[in-house]
Amino acid sequence: MNKNQSLPWDHPRFRSWIAVARACQLMQQSLGRSLSELDIKTPHLDILINLYRFEGISQQELARKLLVGRSNMSMLLPQMEKRGLIERRGDEKDKRVLRLFLTPEGRNVTEKAMVIQTDLIDRVLSPEPIEQCMVMAGSMERIIRVLQQDLVDED
Repeated sequence: MNKNQSLPWDHPRFRSWIAVARACQLMQQSLGRSLSELDIKTPHLDILINLYRFEGISQQELARKLLVGRSNMSMLLPQMEKRGLIERRGDEKDKRVLRLFLTPEGRNVTEKAMVIQTDLIDRVLSPEPIEQCMVMAGSMERIIRVLQQDLVDED
């Protein structure tokens, strides 16, 4: 490495970068442990919450919202369907499109999981003033936009 190149930890924003990555990883681990009582993992929760909010969303729309490929969806959805949490139905106008819906059991599990997630959010973020949380959210949303644009530019 030549003298003009800086090391990542010498960058003034490195501490923020690491803190965001570690917080995300630890939140996922903590949420995953808490969700185990419902026999679901965080990727299942992401799907369930989106179906709760956007009932009848297509598989493609869901994959786009979750920033995952169709291959990930094609692995998770059959598991969830077999377990009786979701159902896939053909679109009435376009038979090539599959729409996703929660079953009554899926709605029940989702509501319990949302309580677990909300409790974790409260426990972790309640010491922070709402204003600080909003500033942090704005910063994270800017990071998301930059990284999403990078993905678009690569395609």
